[in-house]
Amino acid sequence: MSPFDRCRALTFDLFGTVLNLEGSLTPALEPLLRGRAAGGAAEFWRQLRYRQRIEQYQDSLMMLGHGGYLETVRRTFSYVARACGFTPTPADYDAYMAAWEQLNPFPECRAALERLRGRYRLVALSNGDEPYLHRLVAGRIGVAFDAVISVDAAGAFKPHPAVYRAAARELQLEVGELAMVSANSFDVLGARTCGLRGIYVDRYRLPYEETVPQYLPDATVRDFDGLAALLLDK
Repeated sequence: MSPFDRCRALTFDLFGTVLNLEGSLTPALEPLLRGRAAGGAAEFWRQLRYRQRIEQYQDSLMMLGHGGYLETVRRTFSYVARACGFTPTPADYDAYMAAWEQLNPFPECRAALERLRGRYRLVALSNGDEPYLHRLVAGRIGVAFDAVISVDAAGAFKPHPAVYRAAARELQLEVGELAMVSANSFDVLGARTCGLRGIYVDRYRLPYEETVPQYLPDATVRDFDGLAALLLDK
């Protein structure tokens, strides 16, 4: 018996799982950083990803009001730039934020998602702001998800338990009928602690969180081709 036999919907992380953040954003960073940051765009991006996680956790933990995803993107850019010794200009902010509107999906995602559509409800469950998510799904991913759910409804970023429970409530499904698909292991862990099934997309060859056995992913795949094979070719 497969752990996915009861699953009726797949919930997908977007940032870093469906959408290739590094590949989309580092070209935009290169002209902004020329002569300003040692290590160039690749090192600056590494610091951005690390710092944004902190910004999101602080947003949830301090409970001063959910600031939203794009605000954490802006604050993260400000922090890392200043840590590298320069203060961004308004034009720098505009250029960086504009690049976030031009994110590209990983090359195998569209075809795999279309294959999965006939078997499961496809749901975007993302830390992004709701209007922003709809722009990305329609204009950049180009796949018609059955639902697009933002953490705005929960008022906290993943992996807050309210996010996964709110998704089950909105979809009118039991948590065990959902599977979280994410390349962020903290996201799969958060979903598993709430009773969702979990599939870790190990795009970046990173270890899963250290945890108790019942919160490990139900499956690990390399990419969405592996995801489709796991769920459809069994």
